[in-house]
Amino acid sequence: MKFRPRLPFWFSTVHGQITAIVLLGLLVVIIGGPVVERWSRRETGFLDMEDMAGRVHALATILKAATPAEREVLLDTARRSGWDVTLQPLSLADAFTTSSSSEGLYDSVIDTFFPSDGAQRPLGGWRTFYEGRRVVAAKVDDRTMVVLGNLPTALFRVEVVQQGSYYVVSLVTLIGLFSVFSVGAITRPLRRIASTARDADLLPGPTIFEERGSVEIVAVARALNQMRGRIATMLESRTRMLRGISHDLRTPLTRLRLRIEQLPQPDVREALLADVDHLDRLLKESLSYLRDTHQREAVERADLAATLQTICNEFCDVGHQVTYSGPNRLIAAFRPLAIARALTNLCENATKFGDNVTVELRSNAGGIVIDVADDGPGIPEEHLGNVLEPFYKADSARSGDTGFGLGLSIVSEIVEAHHGRLELQARQPNGLIARMILPVRP
Repeated sequence: MKFRPRLPFWFSTVHGQITAIVLLGLLVVIIGGPVVERWSRRETGFLDMEDMAGRVHALATILKAATPAEREVLLDTARRSGWDVTLQPLSLADAFTTSSSSEGLYDSVIDTFFPSDGAQRPLGGWRTFYEGRRVVAAKVDDRTMVVLGNLPTALFRVEVVQQGSYYVVSLVTLIGLFSVFSVGAITRPLRRIASTARDADLLPGPTIFEERGSVEIVAVARALNQMRGRIATMLESRTRMLRGISHDLRTPLTRLRLRIEQLPQPDVREALLADVDHLDRLLKESLSYLRDTHQREAVERADLAATLQTICNEFCDVGHQVTYSGPNRLIAAFRPLAIARALTNLCENATKFGDNVTVELRSNAGGIVIDVADDGPGIPEEHLGNVLEPFYKADSARSGDTGFGLGLSIVSEIVEAHHGRLELQARQPNGLIARMILPVRP
């Protein structure tokens, strides 16, 4: 037996697992956010707006205390280091603008959603343009200012790197963790339960829903197993009771038949025997319906065409016009006895109301199709959706039917046990087509 470590109760519930995922996501963000931020700063190489503003403000402070000759030396030194700085009249700040025709949508979005909040605010604001080009300016004295030019349209801000890094890490982490969690803890177990429920039968036996997963999934699977057990017990009790009643009626019917056969009046004797035969047929029909051999029978690979041809020949041997149409050989996986029983019921129903019956077999990509067509009176369209129900009889549909109306119900259950479907269609100009559609693999 494979050992599985027992998890703490709080972690085995969906609530506990979601809490653990949130905590794990926070831990990943705390650790991964700074790593992504450092990588972004190192790899992108964007200029930081606040850093540039701080440097220009520091240069302006130095220039303010310097003499004119020293200012030229300082500006020349700054230019040799790669800075495009100039001293301009303070009145030039009136020509500064807060937008540029060369600024793209991406640059505007960055400036709008990630505004700078640095302490050293440039002259004219954080978004300053002169003649369509981005500049950073700082006041030197009452008459001059230092202007840093030759800058890209958008200056990357530290907030973009910091906040963007954490946003990206948070988004990727939560999507990844919750995707794995939803598949492993919710989606896959529910699909397993749905698949088991779709293929399940109501026969007594071991549990079929695997009780594995979170506490909630285990509770659902256990409840389904218990419900299936209760339904199976109820059906078994009902079937046992009806079988007992049907068998118990056989003995008095036999005694009644013997006594009727001793009656001297031929007309009365024949009428009573007909009633006894009718009751006997009803009992046989009910017992046939209560048999569940089509559910217990194993699926085998056999020649479906040979099975259909054999049944058609048996009906022809007793005088019925039943014709087979289809391939001489078709190997498929099905329950042989169950399919033979279903086709026999359909042929008996067809020969009861029609003179000529055609059994057609064909296969396609969608599965295997068996049509049983007759030239009888057919079934009115308003009854087609109900005649598959047990004990339903459309009195005006096919006269002469003296049974319980269980033949088509038995066929429908057999087809459903093969995961197929039974369809009834009107045949032109008259008659009925009973179509069994079976999957390639039941």
